[in-house]
Amino acid sequence: MSTSIAIIPARSGSKSIIDKNLADLGGFPLLAYSIAAAKLSTRIDRVIVSTDSKHYADLAIMYGAEAPFLRPADLSSDTSTDYDFMLHAMQWLAEYESDEPEYWVHLRPTTPLRNPMLIDDAIEKIISATGATALRSGHLSPESPFKWFRKNREGYLTGLTSDDTNLDKFNLPRQVFPDVFIPDGYVDVVKRSYILMNEKLHGDRVLAYESPYCTEVDSVEELELLDFEISKKGSPLLDYLRGLII
Repeated sequence: MSTSIAIIPARSGSKSIIDKNLADLGGFPLLAYSIAAAKLSTRIDRVIVSTDSKHYADLAIMYGAEAPFLRPADLSSDTSTDYDFMLHAMQWLAEYESDEPEYWVHLRPTTPLRNPMLIDDAIEKIISATGATALRSGHLSPESPFKWFRKNREGYLTGLTSDDTNLDKFNLPRQVFPDVFIPDGYVDVVKRSYILMNEKLHGDRVLAYESPYCTEVDSVEELELLDFEISKKGSPLLDYLRGLII
C-alpha cells in the first residue's frame, strides 16, 4: 500500500489560456512537468492525474503517470474546489483498489518548475510534524503588505489591518515588519485521515513550507517568461522529459 501519492489536477478547459494545462513549455505540455517532478521524487510511491478528459488522461499516461479514473463533470467546473477532486480521488482508490495512502502531494500543473528534492523535503517535514493537519508552500513576499493602505469612507488612507490614519509608522523599513509568505503551487501535502474525519482539506494546523520564488501560469505573459527562463537556464525536469522514449 502506498504511503505518499502525488495527485495532479488537470481538468480540461481554461478561460485565460485555452487548454492551459497542456500549454507548450520547452516542447512539452505543462502537465508533463508536474509528472516529471513527482517521478523524480524519492518519497512518492504513485503519480495520479485527476482529469475529466480522456485526451488529458492519455497524455498523462504517456508521460509516466496513472489516470485510473475520469473525474465527473460536476467536480470539474470553474467552481469546483480542491477538496472536491481530492476527496473523489481518495474515495475512488479506497473503493476500487483498496489503496489508502496517508500523504497526498498536491502538484498543480500551472507551477511547472520544481526541484524534486524540495518535494521530498516537504514530505519528510509533514511526516515528522505529527500534529500538523497539512503542509502548504509559499514564498517570501518581496514587499510587506503591512505597509499597504486602505481608503476609509472619508477618503483618507488607513492601515491595511487597522483604522489607524497615522501613516508615519508605515514608513518604517520593510525589515521592521513580520515576514509575509505568498501561497503558491510549489508543493502542498494533505493527510487522508484528517480530510475524511473532518471534511476539510487543510485544517487549522497547517505547516508552513518556504519555497523558492516560482512563476505560476495564469497568463500568456507568464508562460512566455517561463519559456525564456527554461531556454536560458534549462531544468532537470526538461532533461527528464527529453530522455523519455515516447
